[in-house]
Amino acid sequence: EFAVLDVMLARLQELTVLLYAVSVLLYFIDFLYNNRKANKLAFRMLTIVWLFQTIFLFLYVLKTDRFPVLTLFEGLYFYVWVLVTLSVYVSKFLKFDFIIFFMNILGFIMMVIHTFSPFEVGSASDVLVQQLASELLFAHITIAFLAYGAFTFSFILALLYLLQYDLLKKKRWGKRLRRLGDLAGLEKTAHFSNVIGVSLLFFSLVLGLGWAHIKIPGIFWLDAKILGSFFALLIYAAIIFIKVKKQVYGKTIAYWNIGAFLIVLVNFFLFDSLSTFHFWYA
Repeated sequence: EFAVLDVMLARLQELTVLLYAVSVLLYFIDFLYNNRKANKLAFRMLTIVWLFQTIFLFLYVLKTDRFPVLTLFEGLYFYVWVLVTLSVYVSKFLKFDFIIFFMNILGFIMMVIHTFSPFEVGSASDVLVQQLASELLFAHITIAFLAYGAFTFSFILALLYLLQYDLLKKKRWGKRLRRLGDLAGLEKTAHFSNVIGVSLLFFSLVLGLGWAHIKIPGIFWLDAKILGSFFALLIYAAIIFIKVKKQVYGKTIAYWNIGAFLIVLVNFFLFDSLSTFHFWYA
């Protein structure tokens, strides 16, 4: 039974990556040539990708008998699912056209890393995962990935802000300029996304520390992952503070958002490997 399920998961994963690549390519064509037909087809493909990803997650739950967020292999996939879900929502309701293209470039890169990563279901680390699993841990990791999704959204908006700013400065008027959205709207949405991300990451860290205190009494609190997570939280909190209290706007905030997201990526990929706290990710 599990052998058949493994084959289904593998084939579904391959088909999803292929469709995702086609969707990103169509969004790229739309970005270059303002092709609305390509945009609509890309969105349909992206919706199918989201559907297949959701089916994959459901089948994965059937196989592992738990929600798949407890290993790096699973976490990458869930992160991509969050990005695709955000993309579908933004494309349907917020009408920021080109943010979908940039967000899905990142999502596709993560999907490829996940697909060709050396981590596999059923590895020795999964046995340890099962022993450590609890509701607090599931909540901690799931909320953390939702926070990463919010920070990714803010990062893409910051990139679009700088692109729009450059186009305006060089007076390059055209369809692409109108479809990028106005500067104020991009900055406001990025700020709102940061507020959501900081709130989610704070709750995630509280839950994670509570779980660690119960399950791992001898934990080293100066662990790289713990320090990295709190540093990322403080950076994003500082961005919100200097915008609200210090009235700092524009390119400065955009650059801060980009730098903060790079810290999130370092924390996710590098500090996990250095961590004794998240040793089941190894």
